[in-house]
Amino acid sequence: MRKIKLEILSLSYSQTHSSSFTLVLIEPKKNKKLPIIIGSAEAQSIAMQLEKMVSPRPLSHDIIKSFADKFAIQVTEIIIYNLIEGVFFSKIICNNGGQEEEIDSRTSDAVAIALRFNCPIYTYDFILSTAGILLEDDVLEDFQKEENISDAPSPTDSVEEYASYTIDELKHQLNKSLEEEDYERATHLRDELAKRKNT
Repeated sequence: MRKIKLEILSLSYSQTHSSSFTLVLIEPKKNKKLPIIIGSAEAQSIAMQLEKMVSPRPLSHDIIKSFADKFAIQVTEIIIYNLIEGVFFSKIICNNGGQEEEIDSRTSDAVAIALRFNCPIYTYDFILSTAGILLEDDVLEDFQKEENISDAPSPTDSVEEYASYTIDELKHQLNKSLEEEDYERATHLRDELAKRKNT
């Protein structure tokens, strides 16, 4: 089986699964995307890492990273190795300097951990052949814009409401959201702050 490296293309609200998100991985050279439905907690953990946001208290995946660092365990890669009845199966490949181990994992958790260890994400060609969707070059940019989590509506506030906040109010609300671990709202507030800086 040929191993294929994937990158994260986007993270968005799922249009078909309530209270879920769609994580889209892509094989960059062929523009073949692999959509995976994940839970909201895992989506927030992934989004936090993608957006370089720091939680006031460590999330579960942050604790795993700290634990591994303390005991000199390196995560070298994750592999999405199987697909059974619509469920993706993944494993985390780790090494303590002398012995390599494979740990079974949900794909959403494996991706969240891969981001924290800055390690590659792989799958096999048969999985891309089964579940992958070919994305044409001319629609790739539009797809990225449509699927990006930053464009999704916030469950607690409207995007228009953020526009009415002052810079100080946005910073205050951002800190409050982080303290309350409302990372979804924090992402939207951070985006509004970034937009103000660029104008």
